[in-house]
Amino acid sequence: MAASIFTKIVNGEIPAYKIAEDDRYLAFLDVFPTTKGHTLVVPKQQIDYIFDLEDELYAGLMLFSKKVAVAIEKAVPCKRIGVAVVGLEVPHAHVHLIPMNSMQDMNFANKQQFSKEEFEDVLEKIKAAYSAV
Repeated sequence: MAASIFTKIVNGEIPAYKIAEDDRYLAFLDVFPTTKGHTLVVPKQQIDYIFDLEDELYAGLMLFSKKVAVAIEKAVPCKRIGVAVVGLEVPHAHVHLIPMNSMQDMNFANKQQFSKEEFEDVLEKIKAAYSAV
């Protein structure tokens, strides 16, 4: 299987607004977000379908995502963090964490555009919240 765009981000071949990572997982801002703070969490190992992940890797992905979600919720004004696993657009298992104030915020057809400065601002807020979690 060819390297996915997420594998290229993991390997540092493509830049990303990285929020947090450990030896197995990486969280970074979605550059085509539905809302400000929309984050993707991926296992560093490229596996296409989330339900093909070994149980330990799947459970770890969810626990890592939970910690990131707590940080997003502290950093971005919202009612809650929505979670979505779609899995069709990139052949690399990933979780979407989306700050929500309404159900419309989960509509993937409504992509937002933000400036580099806006991405960097929300990135720093989430990273600061993550380090305090």
